Amino acid sequence: MRLVIKPDYLSISKWLSDYVVEKILQSNKIKDKFFVLGLPTGSSSLGMYNCLIKHYQNKVISFKNVVTFNMDEYIGLPKEHPESYHSFMWKNFFNHVDILPENVNILDGNAVDLDIECEIFEKKIKKVCGIDIFIGGIGINGHIAFNEPGSSFSSRTRIKTLTQDTIISNSRFFENNIQKVPKQVLTVGIGTILDSEEVLIIISGHNKARILSQVIEGSVSQMYPVTALQLHKKSVIVCDEAATAELKVGTYRYFKELE
Repeated sequence: MRLVIKPDYLSISKWLSDYVVEKILQSNKIKDKFFVLGLPTGSSSLGMYNCLIKHYQNKVISFKNVVTFNMDEYIGLPKEHPESYHSFMWKNFFNHVDILPENVNILDGNAVDLDIECEIFEKKIKKVCGIDIFIGGIGINGHIAFNEPGSSFSSRTRIKTLTQDTIISNSRFFENNIQKVPKQVLTVGIGTILDSEEVLIIISGHNKARILSQVIEGSVSQMYPVTALQLHKKSVIVCDEAATAELKVGTYRYFKELE
């Protein structure tokens, strides 16, 4: 596992966008090769999307040869709802770049058969030979995508019920009313994420310091789903200084020296 410590959130966003752009450009040198991205939603990812949009506007990168798979979606929330992850992605990223709509894959939380929807999603990932880079944030309880504490490390895309911690945290997007937050979601599994060639995780802010300490210095535990990254062959956590508050001094210095 690699830990990249940057000064602040803006530096995290720039590092991530530069890294992704470089990987896409390398992939474009291979004829007929699509680059496959697993993408997150939420406030942690906004800075990265803004930087990627700027790279596109400056003609550094095109997204025509990029296929995307989003991590999750609320069940029962209309696609047009401002807080659906369909709306989030098109508003904050897809509408501003040249990605082909047919290359965008987002789970349908209103599908007639949600189990079949999840199966189809997994089959689509296999059809493109897997995900090159999966990018994600983490929740304050250590969830990755919507794999809440206790999730199996071999889990696949499925229906999940949100914990009260997550519902309360996400209520800020729903007028701070927990009654308006959907209680169930569709989410990729931890096994789905671990199958990716690379995993990049964004951890920003002092409120994520305990989780960062757990994933870097703690043991692997299903009660902290993000610790599954310790088992991945190429995982990178990009954090800011504020998130390192609970790391041991020796751990902090070790990763800073590596960079």
